[in-house]
Amino acid sequence: MSEHVTPASASAEDRRLGTWAPRRPTPPIVGGEGCELIAENGDRYLDLTAGYGVCCLGYNHPAIVDAIKRQAERLTFCPLNVSSAVRAEYVEALVAILPATLDRVFLCNSGTEAVEGALKFAALATGRSRTVALRSSFHGRTLGALAMTWNPAARRPYDGLLHDAVFVQPEAEAVDQAVSGETAAVVLEPVQGEGGVNVLGDDVLLATRRACDRHGALLILDEVQTGFGRCGRWFAHQYTPGLEPDLVAMAKGIGGGFPLGAIAYGGRVAEALRPGSHGSTYGGNPLACAVGLAVIETLERLDLPARAATIGARFAESLRSRFASNPRVREVRGRGLMIGVVLRERAGRHIARLATEHRVLALPAGPNVIRLLPPLIVTHEELERGAEAIQDVLGGE
Repeated sequence: MSEHVTPASASAEDRRLGTWAPRRPTPPIVGGEGCELIAENGDRYLDLTAGYGVCCLGYNHPAIVDAIKRQAERLTFCPLNVSSAVRAEYVEALVAILPATLDRVFLCNSGTEAVEGALKFAALATGRSRTVALRSSFHGRTLGALAMTWNPAARRPYDGLLHDAVFVQPEAEAVDQAVSGETAAVVLEPVQGEGGVNVLGDDVLLATRRACDRHGALLILDEVQTGFGRCGRWFAHQYTPGLEPDLVAMAKGIGGGFPLGAIAYGGRVAEALRPGSHGSTYGGNPLACAVGLAVIETLERLDLPARAATIGARFAESLRSRFASNPRVREVRGRGLMIGVVLRERAGRHIARLATEHRVLALPAGPNVIRLLPPLIVTHEELERGAEAIQDVLGGE
């Protein structure tokens, strides 16, 4: 397999991927190391997105590479109707970092699968189908998860295929009024990612819990982007004392760059599930479980969730200081190493300049937010390089 990417092969990639092919701000990428992606021409790009929040340990981390090599030499696939030693070890490690009330897990391959499965589990446990979500939410692109995603333009082409969800403002009273005896579940992101890096207040989260309890609905927390140390705790909802979800959807950082997702749930949901209620051919495959185990062990050994809280707060303060008098910047917000620079104008051209002029990669979050999701191993010096680059493209002293 060649690592050389010619103009012709790059064009073929775009053609074969069709409309899915995004604009690429870099030359073809052939390697990665730490927080950097390495282009074919040797240029190195500081990736402050961790590949959409996926590569929590950066690129080609030795623990992940070693786990893949070791497991690939033993067994790459094991169906769910046969016991797997590495799967058993992994689910025990995963449950150990979850809230005590969530003692069961279902393994899948992605975030949208995790959200889909959680919605099915909630319907089975409650016998209901009505759902509540928040404005500015994003939960995935498959039909069930898309139905819970706020962006009307994303949902409109599939009218008639999506179940009806009620969208409300991220306010305690609005959520309280939306939940009823017909509600199966409320789905929330503790920090909205695609919607603008909006940190939900404790009042909203706890009011949602109370409303669900009052009406017998389930609370699903989408921790696909916020989990596994991203926000400075294992899970972002752990900042809210007393908040106990019924289900948690996980992906992205859970596999450190390897396809892996999971749904955590407790007794009420477990009682409703039967053999055949849900399944996944590749979910819980030995390679994914070996990688997932390596991710948990590395996050624990290096105390990376706590480090994300400390270094993230320092980075956010550096950004606030730099932009205190910049008329383009409204605020800097976020939690841990999930940070949004909120502008008073559209962010797209500034993100493009970061890549082309500074070889720094960032993401949009809505039209006017520069979203930063660096690997949890990022250094202070790398973050300062990113801050200087953002300052340069936005202007200011």
